[in-house]
Amino acid sequence: MKALKHSLSLMLLGAGLACSSGLAVAPSPTAPPASAPVPSGLPPTAPPPAPPAQPAAPPTIGGCQVFPDDNVWNARVDTLPPDAHSQEYVHAISETAHMHADFGTVYNGAPNGIPFIVVPGTQPLVNVAFDPWGAESDPGPYPIPANAPIEGGPNSSGDRHVLVLNQGNCTLYELGNGYPQNDGSWTANCGAVFHLNSDALRPATWTSADAAGLPILPGLVRYDEVASGAITHAIRFTAPRTQDTFVWPARHQAGHPDSSLPPMGERFRLNKNFDISAFDPQARIILQALKTYGMILADNGSSWYISGAPDPRWSDDVLHELHSVPGSEFEAVDESSLMSDPNSARAGPPVVYSHFVFLPSAAN
Repeated sequence: MKALKHSLSLMLLGAGLACSSGLAVAPSPTAPPASAPVPSGLPPTAPPPAPPAQPAAPPTIGGCQVFPDDNVWNARVDTLPPDAHSQEYVHAISETAHMHADFGTVYNGAPNGIPFIVVPGTQPLVNVAFDPWGAESDPGPYPIPANAPIEGGPNSSGDRHVLVLNQGNCTLYELGNGYPQNDGSWTANCGAVFHLNSDALRPATWTSADAAGLPILPGLVRYDEVASGAITHAIRFTAPRTQDTFVWPARHQAGHPDSSLPPMGERFRLNKNFDISAFDPQARIILQALKTYGMILADNGSSWYISGAPDPRWSDDVLHELHSVPGSEFEAVDESSLMSDPNSARAGPPVVYSHFVFLPSAAN
């Protein structure tokens, strides 16, 4: 396994605010209003500065906020510099292949996309047997109902992701290749648990229901958020071939020893100059999110396929408009400046230690 691309110095950078507090700046109570007469002999008083724009609220599902405000999934990347390898990564995925919304209403007789279910805190826990990645799975039991939706439908031969959000404790449970059993238990190739009030990442090199070792639900495009007018998080996407390494916030790789390929966890965004004005309003919301929050490479699959949850309210015709966006309109982003700790998803400046103290070991 190669080292993480974004290396850290042992001299970690000093503590600081992760982001704007979002509080409006009120005018000083001692300053005269801009329209008040200026006393003779004194310079004019400048009007108070305009309050900063309120940061967008992170998404919520089932009454649970999806990760803290400062989580990397909720971080804007529209002002970050491009990755030095952006051109070769885009070329490796394909400059001529077009983006594809891998979700919608129905496809091949099953809901099109990666479904999820929200269950109450009283949902009974059931056993889950993991094979072959039991050693990298969070042990059960999991609150998975027998009728939990499965990606591709109950007869699917695909990834069969099963995503369950327990709204009682705001904890996310995700399975790969999930199969319900007659006694109410489940089998899966792996399972991962994510606490949505935490920035914790899985142990380095551990997989999850996604090859990048990341959660799936936070990266899905959902109809409700598009209907609300904004997507305020990064979107999950796939690429055919990836490098045999991973970058923060990913924890796992499933690739090839070829440095021209993008690594798992690489962040991409839509070119800021790409004109989205002619798209349907709902398509524009998705495209604007790809400009502002970008997308995270999370699994191997088709080029530029973005993930979403199925919903009968989607317009497949509107989603097909996204297919006109070529890969050449994307660029890889260098988000290393957001990494505060390689083992945390908190996006913010790292902690700096101003001095070190040497403590000699006790004599034998």
